[in-house]
Amino acid sequence: MIEKVDMQWLLSFQTVYEQLSFKLAAEQLQLPTSNVSRHVALLEKQLSLRLLERTTRKMIPTTAGKQLYLSITPLTQAVNDALEDISLAGDSLSGHFKIVLPDLPFLADIIADFCHKHPRIQLSCDTQLNPTEGLLDGFDLVLRFGRGALEDSGWVAKEILRWPSSVVAAPQLLKQYPLPRSLSELSKAPCITSLSVLQGMPWRFKPNQSIQVQSNVKVNSGNIAKAAALKGLGFAILPTHACQADIDNGSLIKINVNSEPEDLVLYAFYSGRKYPLEKVKTFLEHLQHRISDL
Repeated sequence: MIEKVDMQWLLSFQTVYEQLSFKLAAEQLQLPTSNVSRHVALLEKQLSLRLLERTTRKMIPTTAGKQLYLSITPLTQAVNDALEDISLAGDSLSGHFKIVLPDLPFLADIIADFCHKHPRIQLSCDTQLNPTEGLLDGFDLVLRFGRGALEDSGWVAKEILRWPSSVVAAPQLLKQYPLPRSLSELSKAPCITSLSVLQGMPWRFKPNQSIQVQSNVKVNSGNIAKAAALKGLGFAILPTHACQADIDNGSLIKINVNSEPEDLVLYAFYSGRKYPLEKVKTFLEHLQHRISDL
């Protein structure tokens, strides 16, 4: 049977299963969507089984599809690990390096410098502030922000940078709403939040406290959140270093609610296998060395 099945068919099926989308799978595999769809169709034809039920709105794996995915995933991972090990015998890092990170200027320069030092690396870089859990499986490394305790996952989380944060508001906002002096009062005031709040992430404070806040302004950008705070659109939690000048000149006022916000932390997430890929290990060393110079 194996001689009648192309390895690319299995890889396309595996990626479609993880993404539940031909389009997203094609983007991850860097192939035309039509090719990915055809690979799955050929695999299903060869097996005489339906692996994925497709409708106009969603895709659902069949029982056979789930069984195949669970069976082939350890095998494809083992093959990939073997190829990664062999590639280390060369004089420099090589191969495909897939990474997700926030679109920050200092990270852009670090990524470009890494590729310049390792010209055999083929980079695929996606920029997202808060990638969803399902997206992580298609990448070697994910740089993502977090506040407070992290949820358990199969990924290793390595702290890269930490920024103390403050609750701030513009003077004009405090003319419309009473100054909150507790977390309970803050929860009733208009706030500027991240879009991740829609997935149930509350504002987190030390030690191990959290509140759900009211918000008509939800953004996935620290710069937009700060601009909205300066316009008096709501209370915001911002990294202190990013708004200290505005606090000093009176454009923003630091709010004391008897609890400090949890620090904003930039984490690097990578596979929890026995050892990290050499390209991940080398990039993290490069990243921490460059950050120490900032």
